[in-house]
Amino acid sequence: MKYAYHDMHEDQFEQLVVCICRHLLGVGVQGFAKGPDGGRDAKFVGTAELHPSKASPWKGVTIIQAKHTNGYNKSFSEFDFFSNTSKSSIVGEEIPRIQNLRKKNQLDNYMLFSNRRLAGNAESEIRQHLAKECGIPEESIALFGIEHLEHVLKQFPEAAEASDLDPIDCPLIVSPDELAEVVQAFARQREVFGAVPDAPPADRVSYTEKNALNNMTPDYAKILCKRFLKESGQIKAFLEAPENYELLQLYESVVVDFQLKIIAHRRNYQAFDAVMNYLTDLLFDRDPVLRQRAHKPLTRAFLFYMYWNCDIGDAGDDDA
Repeated sequence: MKYAYHDMHEDQFEQLVVCICRHLLGVGVQGFAKGPDGGRDAKFVGTAELHPSKASPWKGVTIIQAKHTNGYNKSFSEFDFFSNTSKSSIVGEEIPRIQNLRKKNQLDNYMLFSNRRLAGNAESEIRQHLAKECGIPEESIALFGIEHLEHVLKQFPEAAEASDLDPIDCPLIVSPDELAEVVQAFARQREVFGAVPDAPPADRVSYTEKNALNNMTPDYAKILCKRFLKESGQIKAFLEAPENYELLQLYESVVVDFQLKIIAHRRNYQAFDAVMNYLTDLLFDRDPVLRQRAHKPLTRAFLFYMYWNCDIGDAGDDDA
């Protein structure tokens, strides 16, 4: 895979899709704009230059949508993206909007892009479902997964250049791999260490002041402390155990990565609550180990410990 599509910001992915569509359809493709329903859309009116072919191009109004995920190895066939029995999937939520555009004669063709894998059977099933529910001919529906994106970008590398992808503009993305290894090891060993709350680091301000420094709301901080403080002593003892020295090194690598990226992107979040929730959702989305039922609370406990132990967030000292 040429690009780490899952590490892009959704706006970057949308910009890339627009540039691709300008090559497939024509320079008249209008860029994405946020609508009242929070969707992202692009539109082309006229005769397509290349899609689906020069000999038999699409004509009329083509609506383009991009659906981005930060998750690894996601597919179109996963329940959150498509289910022919659920209206709450990503595709299911778009169907009423597509139907409305169709009724108003504002949609003749429909293109759906996502940074997910698209198998042939899923492609056929989704196209058939959209055609049936929205009254669009199957031949007027096109789905683009990672494989198709790669193929198009090989043909039109200038599309990526025109999208001006800037790594500095990427979202708050962290790797879950090393933390997953630490959490798994802790899950195996946790009974060895007593569940005793840990004292906060001596060289930082109080928990209340730390929360104020980081703009963490009192209610959120209270729930974190009530739920996970009792495990902070276990985690500390686990990390300090001589036999776990290599795991301590992994943990320290994780917190350096997290802290640097939080600092770089902190301005995008009004409250530290949002940072914690975003990291939790991202870790669960990207790693099957961390999202296991037994490991979910332990992952949250480790994130709390990072904050409690001043490994992430402003500690209020002169060096922070």
